[in-house]
Amino acid sequence: MTSAAPMPRRRLFKAGIALTTAAAVAPVLTSAPASAAAPDAQPDELRARFSELEQRYGARLGVHARNARTGRTVAYRAGEPFAMCSTFKAFAAAAVLRDQGDCAPLDKVIHYPPRDILANSQRSEDHLATGMTVGDLCAAAIQYSDNTAGNLLLRQIGGPEGLTRFFRSLGDRVSRLDRWETDLNTAVPGDPRDTTTPEALGSSFQRLTLGRALARADRERLVTWLKGNTTSGERFGAGLPQDWVLADKTGTGDYASANDIGVAWTTRGTPLLLTVLSTKDTKDAPVDNRLIRDAAAVLAEALAPGE
Repeated sequence: MTSAAPMPRRRLFKAGIALTTAAAVAPVLTSAPASAAAPDAQPDELRARFSELEQRYGARLGVHARNARTGRTVAYRAGEPFAMCSTFKAFAAAAVLRDQGDCAPLDKVIHYPPRDILANSQRSEDHLATGMTVGDLCAAAIQYSDNTAGNLLLRQIGGPEGLTRFFRSLGDRVSRLDRWETDLNTAVPGDPRDTTTPEALGSSFQRLTLGRALARADRERLVTWLKGNTTSGERFGAGLPQDWVLADKTGTGDYASANDIGVAWTTRGTPLLLTVLSTKDTKDAPVDNRLIRDAAAVLAEALAPGE
């Protein structure tokens, strides 16, 4: 099998953001020089594999993933919009970490009334009598996807508009949050509210977890929270090798919206940035975690063969 020639930068940019051309669907695979990286998988082969997953599960799939050591990148529908769902909670926690001087410090205790408790909020419900520190709210939002904790974090950073401003400060001109939990999970096709793209969300996640968007101590704290995530056992956790170290955040909504974003370190310590977003055409369609699992397995094989 011969390696695919790298695409010119102009063509690569267009393939990453176009919404209506075939280039938006075709995976884009770039790599470091051959001496520094394993042979590339063929883009046509990857396109066929992701297309087959879409057909098998009756879903639309968006992927953006990158080997941070070699620069090899895989993109499939990377510029198409998808509902963000609860992946926003990782970014809300990051905003709190970065802007503690302007919002509540991590050790401040936040009290909230019973009316604030939403579905899927076991951690915050358990601490209703005592309240929770901002740091504990961050952990609950990321590791248990606690909806009440997510809303309480949004209150610290200026609501959904505040989180959108945080995305813009990261250089992300696409991702936006417009509503609170649980309304933000309606994920109606064509509704621009509370949406992102795989490329935009993945790039922002990389800046926070591996880049310099956060101070070192805050970045390490965020990654530690992400490593403790309990909700991805049937998604990335099932699709990636069990001896890799995973730090991730999931999201789920109507129209079978199922997302997972994260960074995974191989046994050689190579960091892989992984963003997989998906949706279906029917509001009450069942979520199938196997789609995310299988997409993660394809990415592991393409980006870190033999690791």
